[in-house]
Amino acid sequence: MKERGKVLLIEDEAALAEAMAKGLRKMGCRTTSAASAAEGEKHWRTAAADLVVLDVGLPDRDGLELLETMRTEGDETPVLVVTAHGNLRNAVTARRLGAEDYLVKPFGLREFVERVEALLGPVGGEEEDRFPSRDSGALFIGSGEAMQETFSRIAHACATEVPVLLTGPTGTGKTLAARVIHADGARRSGPFVALACNAFPASMLESELFGHAKNAFTGAGEARPGHVERAEGGTLFLDEIGELPLDLQAKLLRFAEEKIFCPVGGRKELRVDARLVAATNRNLREEVEAGRFREDLYYRLSVLEVALPSLSRRPEDVPALASFFLGKAKGGGEKRFASDTLDALKARDWRGNVRELRNAVERAVATCPGHLILPRHLSEETTEKGAEEEAPAVSLARALGLWLGERLAAEGASYRALSEELEDLLVADLLERFEGKSTRMAEALGMNRNTLLARRRRLEKRCEKEA
Repeated sequence: MKERGKVLLIEDEAALAEAMAKGLRKMGCRTTSAASAAEGEKHWRTAAADLVVLDVGLPDRDGLELLETMRTEGDETPVLVVTAHGNLRNAVTARRLGAEDYLVKPFGLREFVERVEALLGPVGGEEEDRFPSRDSGALFIGSGEAMQETFSRIAHACATEVPVLLTGPTGTGKTLAARVIHADGARRSGPFVALACNAFPASMLESELFGHAKNAFTGAGEARPGHVERAEGGTLFLDEIGELPLDLQAKLLRFAEEKIFCPVGGRKELRVDARLVAATNRNLREEVEAGRFREDLYYRLSVLEVALPSLSRRPEDVPALASFFLGKAKGGGEKRFASDTLDALKARDWRGNVRELRNAVERAVATCPGHLILPRHLSEETTEKGAEEEAPAVSLARALGLWLGERLAAEGASYRALSEELEDLLVADLLERFEGKSTRMAEALGMNRNTLLARRRRLEKRCEKEA
């Protein structure tokens, strides 16, 4: 077997480090292992490596700080970053600091080996520039596999200049993704110009996009630059690109390929240097087959496609997203979710995705007078799905949790008071079922009749008090 190269493995989890080292040796790599940033830095300074596998969460220092040290001192050794905290911030920071790839724990050994092979390439071959840049403050939350792939693609888009096509259902964050790509790309100092292609009638859309010359049409008393021209040096974001009429698609294609266009009514062609990012909630492949979208434009726009998954595909992210929106909502900082409330939020299918979840949280904050947000503070639509086809035992547990949440949120709650109230509720329901006949009820349920009569008197006093 030919030697593939020397790999410096900086990972503090002993079992994982051994498994990775074993996989590397099987593919023909020589490995040196380090369990801390200090040890890893010592090996890096004293022995050259063809690849560094670097954990972020090291015991003595953040792995990304070590990566920054390497790049500051001019070391260009390819680095594969691994982390247990897969989020967009880590991904784009790793790219900004020069990491070639990014892998989120837990991962399979096969996936790890494939990433290493791609980075080392054939012996003597060139390496491919693969990955992420730095977070500009925009927030993407997601620990599941679906969002990890999205994070990686967004981070890759930040490091390139090619056109990007953002796809996904309404409310998944396509506009936010476009802003992150701009803010963390090479054109961050230029303008971010956005145009919703479905916001204007077809008769006005061309002049909004490409601008118009003086007297180009009735009312055009002055020349006016369009969104394309205003995006010079920055990013042009075209939302709902699937709504663009076919005749404008041809004009946009020329701009996408040659950076040239002509304003409406103009005679002189203009050249604008702007990066093109587009978004759609439609399936553009199907639109191409139906003849509603140009195939050549589709391929030009989708050089790098980033699919944003629906919230129903990542229910594990709902609690973290809901907590984030709770903290952002006015008055939400003093409130928290009951566990049943989070269960109800996770059970929802969220057809409106992240946007709908944000609205639901803001509504719950507005309708909750106390500090604990309960399921009843959510809209009926939010709790509707969780209530469908629910087993009686689950319904009882959910109802009990709701009731306890309300009582514990009030001052002066005690176990005795809670147990007495619960027993009174049980007795009231049973008496109704036995038509108020205490003797019959006591015999049927094996109760002491005197005990039942005492419970009944307590119940009657409670009812009189509440009346």
